[in-house]
Amino acid sequence: MTAAPPPPAHGLGRRTFLRGAALGTAAGAGVLGTEAVRAAAAAPGSSPEGRRIPFQGAHQAGITTPPQAAVSFASFDVTATDRAGLEQLLRTLTARIRFLTAGGTPPDPGVAEVPADSATLGPVVPADGLTVTVAVGASLFDARYGLAARRPARLKQMPVFPNDHLAGSTELHGDLSLQICADSRDTVMHALRDIAKHTRTGMQLNWKADGFHAAPRPTGAQRNQLGFKDGIANPDTADPAVTAALLWTRGGRQGEPAWTEGGSYQVLRIIRMLVEFWDRVSLHEQETMIGRRRDTGAPLDGTAETDIPDYAADPQGIAVPLSAHIRLANPRDRATKDQQILRRGYNYDRGVDSNGNLDVGLLFCSYQQDVERQFEAVQARLADEPLVDYIQPTGGGYFFALPGAADGGDYLGSGLLG
Repeated sequence: MTAAPPPPAHGLGRRTFLRGAALGTAAGAGVLGTEAVRAAAAAPGSSPEGRRIPFQGAHQAGITTPPQAAVSFASFDVTATDRAGLEQLLRTLTARIRFLTAGGTPPDPGVAEVPADSATLGPVVPADGLTVTVAVGASLFDARYGLAARRPARLKQMPVFPNDHLAGSTELHGDLSLQICADSRDTVMHALRDIAKHTRTGMQLNWKADGFHAAPRPTGAQRNQLGFKDGIANPDTADPAVTAALLWTRGGRQGEPAWTEGGSYQVLRIIRMLVEFWDRVSLHEQETMIGRRRDTGAPLDGTAETDIPDYAADPQGIAVPLSAHIRLANPRDRATKDQQILRRGYNYDRGVDSNGNLDVGLLFCSYQQDVERQFEAVQARLADEPLVDYIQPTGGGYFFALPGAADGGDYLGSGLLG
């Protein structure tokens, strides 16, 4: 992380004043001001622009929500000193998300006070399709807050898988993660900045990764940085039977604590794509590695993106090779039916590395009921697939997406601390 430049020599007094003001603002919102924040969120104001995605519900928004145009995945270290501080952090976080996702006019404290909002989106905060999905990591369940017995049964630190490139990575794990999605990039940044300001006394940003969801070209699923359509074979989240079997945690069953009902395990993977090498590979080899046509997205034994490959009719892998990515990831047989995951991936572009190569790739995000039964089973089949010569997982982590907030008096994580 690059250090901030030192202030001018004559600015010590102003620096001290600003530090005190910032701490005062954070303390007011984080320790004393939850009800004030809620009141501000409920204050009437001009109708904000953009679509509004409901915040309340049994499950958090941003999981089955169709991917918006922009995302930031942000990992935090929780710095609250005790369990009461953790509760206040979660209450404040919930209050800010309620306001930001609804949109509205921030309160006006007067010109002599610290502004309530950065105004990077103007005087009225637009809803702009914003969702903020809160998840917790395994490290939150250490001795600090007395929560070890309430840890979700399958929540652990993400292991190093074969073909990972995680050595020396600073973008791994965390106590708490935010998936911030919106229809505009500046709305995502505004939300992260607002949340960081109001929760400064309770958590500290550790790492973040920004991505974008590409427009369909020409139709259907987005294309990733390899030029292939990504996320075609997701489970049908409109079917409650499917989400009950594959997505939502069953509190009180399968060894899970009762409070986890309605949550979901989140997997984040930062996957760099070595496009300079990929761009020198023949189209035929690219398609056989993926198992789909690059132009249409159709499986190699089909004609349309939505066609379901018929592996039973191709046991030798003549049409779709046995080593193809789509065949390994989802064999489409009875034995692996309950291993499907919900993918919610975003492309990323981080510029150029020290060797002059493009640093681009995929921010892989998946949700599942059981990270071991689903994601890790898929990952085991993908070990040493031909595609590993062109991709490098460099970071990420496992988290548990909290159940939703039921009503205006509820807060995210209330069941965890209740």
